[in-house]
Amino acid sequence: MIQQATGKPGARVADYFDLVAGTSTGGILTCALLCPDEDNPAQSRFSASEVVDMYLERGDEIFEIPLWHRISSGSGTLDEKYPADGLEEVLEDYFGELWLSDLVKPCLIPAYDIRRRRAHFFTQHGAERNLAQDFRVRDVARATAAAPTYFETVRIKSRTKVPYPLIDGGVFANNPALCAYAEVRAGYARAHGISPPARADSMAILSIGTGKVEKSYTYREAKDWGSLQWLRPLIDILLAGTAETVDYQLRQIYDAVKAPNQYLRVEPAINPSVVSPDLDNASPENLVALRELGQETAERDSALLKEFVDMLIALGPEQK
Repeated sequence: MIQQATGKPGARVADYFDLVAGTSTGGILTCALLCPDEDNPAQSRFSASEVVDMYLERGDEIFEIPLWHRISSGSGTLDEKYPADGLEEVLEDYFGELWLSDLVKPCLIPAYDIRRRRAHFFTQHGAERNLAQDFRVRDVARATAAAPTYFETVRIKSRTKVPYPLIDGGVFANNPALCAYAEVRAGYARAHGISPPARADSMAILSIGTGKVEKSYTYREAKDWGSLQWLRPLIDILLAGTAETVDYQLRQIYDAVKAPNQYLRVEPAINPSVVSPDLDNASPENLVALRELGQETAERDSALLKEFVDMLIALGPEQK
């Protein structure tokens, strides 16, 4: 849509945002969208469509289960469901030896430190100023995507050789938009000498969800559930509820400063009869269905998106 609105074939998403945030698969997308071009390190390498192609072309490698692993893991009950080899190979091919500080724009990518028991936020602007906050981009992407039960916990090291055992940031920041808002007011402001910190009415936030499954649970079926029956529905409710709460909080913030048009949340509704809601379903049919769902969502919200894109273009990359 950026390319359509500007008429510039080479326009990149990163050109029109000051900071990009993402968790889990969104964290991988963030890294890819901000990956520098080899010939012009100040410009991003991949277009949005090329980033989508990464999943379409190599999703089956990421979610491949060798027979020996299926047996030894008890189909994911005794060990992680997938070996990390395929995911790590894809990340290395795309990001190679890049450091977080090499990315073309500030970013925020959450993970969770299981040893220190605290949230860990990877930021490009922090990495630029402090070697202790700099990590290989492929390690950042691997950490934010280390979804428990799917991929094993990862142990990565900073540029100063300090180890961090990390899991998927989605366990606490499934929707990182409010984290991004807080970062712009704090860490980003310090890194760029902004004083006083930016207020909501001087920011525009575009928040894109990966899909919401409209699955309900009846009182009759849930009232007698035990711990095993509650496990999967509870995870689903916690992840969806966290994302919805962040959306609610940001809407209230922007309404309070009388700038509701400066916050937009786009979230496709997933119909399980058309698109599988399982995050590891990388079958060719489901990948095509997901791409079509994304296109349908963009068309459904085209008026809102066009209004938002027009606002970004009015600001223009040359003014940033």
